[in-house]
Amino acid sequence: MARDYYGILGVRRDASQDEIKKAYRRLARELHPDVNPDPATQERFKEINQAYEVLSDPNKRQMFDLGADPFGGAAGGGPGGAAGFGAGFPFSDIMDAFFGGAGAGARGPRSRARRGRNATIRVELDLAESAFGTTRELAVDTAVLCEVCHGSGAAAGTHPDTCDMCHGRGEISQVTRSFLGQVMTARPCPQCGGFGSIIQHPCQECSGDGRVRTRRTIKVRIPAGVEDGTHIQLAGEGEVGPGGGPPGDLFLEIVERPHEIFERRGDDLHCTVQIPMTAAALGTSLTVQTLDGAEEIDVRPGTQAGQVIPLYNRGIQRLNETGRGDLLIHVNVETPSRLDPAQEELLKELAKLRGEERPPGKFAPGQQGFFSRLRDAFNGR
Repeated sequence: MARDYYGILGVRRDASQDEIKKAYRRLARELHPDVNPDPATQERFKEINQAYEVLSDPNKRQMFDLGADPFGGAAGGGPGGAAGFGAGFPFSDIMDAFFGGAGAGARGPRSRARRGRNATIRVELDLAESAFGTTRELAVDTAVLCEVCHGSGAAAGTHPDTCDMCHGRGEISQVTRSFLGQVMTARPCPQCGGFGSIIQHPCQECSGDGRVRTRRTIKVRIPAGVEDGTHIQLAGEGEVGPGGGPPGDLFLEIVERPHEIFERRGDDLHCTVQIPMTAAALGTSLTVQTLDGAEEIDVRPGTQAGQVIPLYNRGIQRLNETGRGDLLIHVNVETPSRLDPAQEELLKELAKLRGEERPPGKFAPGQQGFFSRLRDAFNGR
């Protein structure tokens, strides 16, 4: 042979394919015309491409090692000659050398088995179920593995046939001309869709998809402390993928129904109780409902409207933690709007005893009347 392709790439004759590829990529980065436009460098760039075209192909490399012409023409020539790059020009490897990528390792037929899609279902819970957790049996409409073909998609006793267009490679090559010369590009085979094989006799149960749709029931444990909008991931409980691929995940979206008594704020619960003004003044005992049952609370004498009575550890269980929130009871004092004559006399007597027949009506801080605020604004206060 007129040219020593091993010497051009700077590798030993027993170099592995990885060593040859690394040497080629290193030289391609140094000698590419976009990096070094010198005419002599361009000739050198063509040489390393021709050398790599031979040494990266096991058949051509064997012919070169035996002293034969790997191109079947004049020694040292290639299908593109000096005018451009040959049909076997490794354009993708140049792209990998400059931009990275999987290179030749990413080529080949793609698998029919693909991961299934994730699925989401809504689960409605009462407040008590959210607070303490629960177990639910859920009916899920999903795709499962076909029990007839076991995911292969082929009818019983048959198997996919190798595609006669791409010969099992899953892609076909096409030579086009560009500013670099002749470039070989690859695209998925239009006949087999890139799988490298064709199912001539599809499974009648799943129509070649490898999966069928059905309804199944699963039992799930919902932890204590979840709230409206919480998402729970169940790995591998989603749809089985096409071709018997691995299943996706199932997500539970929690929807918490409103409670007739309690309002939830984080891990705490809030509620309001109405008491008459006499009970607020004299004090009393009340029976209130909690998530744990009925409990007695004491209302101290002189309780004011809006005062909060806490019941500690009677709220929501903290999610993935120990302890619970609190139950906060807001007191609303009712003032009677109608009094009979006897009640009116008693209240007048009480007001007289307390000196409240004509109360001064003091303003609380920050609650002055309009004219007071206007006066303060003019006085610069």
